[in-house]
Amino acid sequence: MNNEQPIIVGLDIGTTKIAVIAGRKNEYGKLEILGFGKANSNGVKHGQVLNIDETIKAIKTALENCFASNPNLTVKEVYVGIAGHHIKSLQTRGDIVRQTTEEEITRKEIDQLIEDQYKTYIPAGDQIIDVIPQEFTVDNFQNIPNPIGYGGVKIGANFHIITGDKNAIKNINRSVEKAGLYTKDLVLQPLASSSAVMGQEDLEAGVAIVDIGGGTTDLAVFYEGILKHTAVIPFAGENITNDIKTGLGVLKTQAEQMKVQFGSALANEAKANAYITIPGLRGMPAKEISVKNLANIIQARMSEIMDFVTYHLKQVGLDNRMLNGGIILTGGGSQLKHLIQLTEYVTGLPARIGFPNEHLAAGHIEELAKPTYSTCIGLILKGYDDYEHNRKQFEKDFRNVEVPEGLKQAVAEELPAEEETINAKEVVRRKSLTGFWGKFKENIIDLFKEEEDKHL
Repeated sequence: MNNEQPIIVGLDIGTTKIAVIAGRKNEYGKLEILGFGKANSNGVKHGQVLNIDETIKAIKTALENCFASNPNLTVKEVYVGIAGHHIKSLQTRGDIVRQTTEEEITRKEIDQLIEDQYKTYIPAGDQIIDVIPQEFTVDNFQNIPNPIGYGGVKIGANFHIITGDKNAIKNINRSVEKAGLYTKDLVLQPLASSSAVMGQEDLEAGVAIVDIGGGTTDLAVFYEGILKHTAVIPFAGENITNDIKTGLGVLKTQAEQMKVQFGSALANEAKANAYITIPGLRGMPAKEISVKNLANIIQARMSEIMDFVTYHLKQVGLDNRMLNGGIILTGGGSQLKHLIQLTEYVTGLPARIGFPNEHLAAGHIEELAKPTYSTCIGLILKGYDDYEHNRKQFEKDFRNVEVPEGLKQAVAEELPAEEETINAKEVVRRKSLTGFWGKFKENIIDLFKEEEDKHL
């Protein structure tokens, strides 16, 4: 069972670090980490790739470190996280009238409905990254989570569409490609983090996932089991470090160290008579820095970030006790002392830290259970979602479709012998394999050695 599962690789291109994690699900559905590497990130600012050469170098270093942890690993395709303040989201509505109303609704029709949303008008220079269906309607029935198997004439749905700047997307794809990899899919970072730190009960209760990274704070809001809102706030850990550097007149490395070791998000919790001694530069006298002053600077910026979170929750009408699951804080910035108390004070909602360890198999590297790696582990989980969805579809579509001879041999191992029987009526009904082929081209691309790249 274990070896049948694919190895999926997440690549988190962050502002402060680039991480590569390879994982495979075991028989209990938990992720076994097969390789892990990281590198300092220099070419990324506020979640956007600005210096492609520096980013390629960092991706290659992270990859080398990953291979060093497991020399037997081969990595070709990666799921890549995307963030940055160019990310926008909008709500749309889509409907289709069915052609064969005697039969139940199929996955193919739902895929068609989603596909149609990619034609939505968006401003020039932007590109659709993802289309996420919210609730469906079938005729007069509303709020259906999954309409497959229902009967009806008209299917509709509300959609959450995520868009990004074409050039920013191009820069990510180019960096990944020049590092010798292929981008299997771009995943919005808050959605990746959410899948790593959120359980089914959180989804039902309603939560806001706040991922405080180096360059951006990513937000994903779920209510009644549906993704209601996503946003990228352009302030995060780097801003706090820069505030400390400017406010206290220290070097950036010293500011970062002080933030991590002595920082607190609540000035009231900091000791009034505690001081940090910083060595002077080139023979200058040493500096005494008040821990309380440090906390004041951190609190000011963190309160601003949480004000943005509150603003976004108000925009979708989910502030004030509507989210029973409260706020889940994750990402490197969530490890600041007293951040939970500050979050609860500013937003009025209960808060907790989200760790990705509930999805990890026992015996994983301890470092990976930190909130810093939520996005990267979430990317692997997102990859598994795609794989599992496609595999079910793969099996179902093959049962009733005329299979070309060349393809029949290639998938012989996938299907038990009795399932190769062809249902003639189905063959007539499905006039062509075009839709099927497009959807599963990636699954069998290696068998046909195709060079085409539809993503770019």
